[in-house]
Amino acid sequence: MSAARRFHGIVVGLLVGLMLLEFFVAVWEGQWMTSVLIAAILVIALAPLLAPRRMPVVLPAEFHLLAVLFIFASLFLGEVHRFYERVWWWDMLLHASSGLLLGMLGFLLVYVLNENERVDLHLRPGFVALFAFLFALGAGVFWEIFEFGMDRLLGMNMQKPMLGDLSGLTDTMWDLILDALGALVISLLGWWYMKHRQVFFIEAWIRKFIASNPRLFRS
Repeated sequence: MSAARRFHGIVVGLLVGLMLLEFFVAVWEGQWMTSVLIAAILVIALAPLLAPRRMPVVLPAEFHLLAVLFIFASLFLGEVHRFYERVWWWDMLLHASSGLLLGMLGFLLVYVLNENERVDLHLRPGFVALFAFLFALGAGVFWEIFEFGMDRLLGMNMQKPMLGDLSGLTDTMWDLILDALGALVISLLGWWYMKHRQVFFIEAWIRKFIASNPRLFRS
C-alpha cells in the first residue's frame, strides 16, 4: 500500500469514527434530525468505498480524501455543529476552499474532454487555466442560485444574510468573490507550472484518475 493510500485510510477512518460516535450519541439522546443528517453525510462520504462498482468513476485516494474533508467541514462541522454561526469566517474559508477544489476539477475536465490525446495536451496553458477558473466560478454561481431558491421556496436560511442585509446580497457577493479568489489561485498555479513545463501536483493526480478509469479514455 502506498503512503498516500495509508494516509488516506487513516484520515478518513478518524473522521468517519468521529461522525459515527456523534451519530450514536444523537440517536441515544433522541436527536432524530441530527441523526438523519449525520447518516446522510456518512453515506455521501463513504459511497466510493461502500459501492465502488456502482460509482460512475473510480476516485483516487487524493480526490476522495479532499472530498471527505470538505464534506466533513461543510456539513458535519458547519451544519451539525453550527460552525457557520459560531465561527464568523467558516463560510468564507469553505467558499475559498471550494474555489480551489472546483478549479482542480476544471483541470481534470480539460484532460477528460481532450481524451484522444491522453495526458499529452496540445491546448495552451492559458486556455486550460481560464477554463478551470471559469468552471469553478460558474459552479459557484449555480450554488448561489440554489441557495436563493431554497430560501425563497422552502423558507430556509442557506444564504445567511449579514447583519443589516435582509436580501442576502452581501453574503452572495462575498461568497462569489471568495469562490473566484480560490479558483484564481489554483488556475494561476496550474498556468505557471504548465508554462514552465514543471511537474504540477494536479497533473499527477489526473494521471492517477486516468489510470483508475481507463474505460473513460480512448486508446
